[in-house]
Amino acid sequence: MDSPNNSTDTVEQPVSAASAKPSDFTKRHDPPREPAPVKLYEKRRAVHNKRIDGPFRRFKWFVMLVTLGIYYITPWIRWDRGPYAPDQAVLVDLANRRFYMFGIEIWPQEFYFVAGLLIMAGIGLFLVTSAVGRAWCGYACPQTVWTDLFQHIDRFVDGDRNARMRLDAAPWTWGKVLRRGFKWTIYLAIAFWTGGAWIMYFADAPTLTHDFWTGQAAPVAYATVAILTATTFVLGGFMREQVCIYMCPWPRIQTAMLDEKSLIVTYKDWRGEPRGSVKKAAKNPGEFGDCIDCTQCVQVCPTGIDIREGPQIGCITCALCIDACDKVMKDIGRPRGLIDYATLEDCKREAAGETPRPAWKTLLHPRTVIYFGIWAAIGLGMLFLLGTRSHTSISAAPDRNPPYMLMSDGALRNSYTVKLRNMESRPRKMEVVIDGLPGAKMWTGTMDYADAKRKLVIDVPPDETKALRVYVISPPDTKAQDFHFGVTSLDPQKETDQAEARFTAPGDSE
Repeated sequence: MDSPNNSTDTVEQPVSAASAKPSDFTKRHDPPREPAPVKLYEKRRAVHNKRIDGPFRRFKWFVMLVTLGIYYITPWIRWDRGPYAPDQAVLVDLANRRFYMFGIEIWPQEFYFVAGLLIMAGIGLFLVTSAVGRAWCGYACPQTVWTDLFQHIDRFVDGDRNARMRLDAAPWTWGKVLRRGFKWTIYLAIAFWTGGAWIMYFADAPTLTHDFWTGQAAPVAYATVAILTATTFVLGGFMREQVCIYMCPWPRIQTAMLDEKSLIVTYKDWRGEPRGSVKKAAKNPGEFGDCIDCTQCVQVCPTGIDIREGPQIGCITCALCIDACDKVMKDIGRPRGLIDYATLEDCKREAAGETPRPAWKTLLHPRTVIYFGIWAAIGLGMLFLLGTRSHTSISAAPDRNPPYMLMSDGALRNSYTVKLRNMESRPRKMEVVIDGLPGAKMWTGTMDYADAKRKLVIDVPPDETKALRVYVISPPDTKAQDFHFGVTSLDPQKETDQAEARFTAPGDSE
């Protein structure tokens, strides 16, 4: 009889996690722990995507040309705002704390407009993702646009996919060095102009260009161009799909915004599997699906993924694989759409033999409608505020020490700092009045007391806030009370504003 220590029927005892070996089978570790992998990072495999033509590829051309055109050309567009304001259409004037966008001028206290635009951009991104997946990533993301541009440079210099793969595998010869040097010089020129275009948004473009090339620009301009040139050169020229897969947080965030009703690029496996060549399908009718395993969908992918493996983080929804697959299906006489934009719900319907819904109906699911409603409400609210905002404002702050002064004739005097803001690009006359406080008069630090009155006309320069030292004097029996400073622009607009103030008198407890 076997001893208890040698019995095969004994119950396994838990083993301490600190002393357990990978081969130990314990109650705590079920199944046995696997040893940690030796390699924690897979070496990058260069992606050489193939040239393709089709509706999605042409749409990517269109988006790339529009976005790059807007980025490079916008700083050079002129906009006449009169003789007292800059004539650059889009300008972030940090020195004067202004933001100009064509006919709109944003002051620092109106930063809520900029915040609103950023919120709209974020919700718009949610809306696009909820409706059509990562379409932003596939078409309009700056990383995608510049990567696409650099990939076209690759084809121009090195040839299409097979030629680039042969050149990569070839030893370094003088011919390869010269070809690489020529291509990287083009990279560097594009990257440099990208950084140079960015700084044009923060100063008058023609003036800054002249100062930059003559060495008179500010050091921050040269530093900014150098940093943006380096990042564009490296990220667009060499890291490419690694930015989308490893560095960008959006692929991980987007999963919370996708559901079975979202349009995504999908491989219809029930139609394509099992895969087989055209010859095999001809010899064995009904045994193979439509996919002939040509790998064209993989070869055109800018991130090098295989869409047939299902949704994955590397898919940027550029739909080039749809163009490639549709072309193959047309060539072999099979219906298009083996790879297509489709929702998971419609995929189930189609697999069951039902008719999928029209594309416009897939966009009307509740999440998309809610995102669009919020986005539109913020936009309409901002348009309303822009249309109703006043370009004239006034503020008043009382002196605290002393709160009041008793004059020789018994009258009371309070002092205030009044600020008049002219948000027009032209000088304006503004009338300042005392609203309330019976019997009171006022004068400024540049006037004589004898000229005190209830209304003053002040000249305010364009695009400025003019600070005034205002003295308000009231009869001896005046009690502490609240009143207002009012301002009216003396021009056809007749814009008005008020600032609340308090007149302090002896015995005032506030």
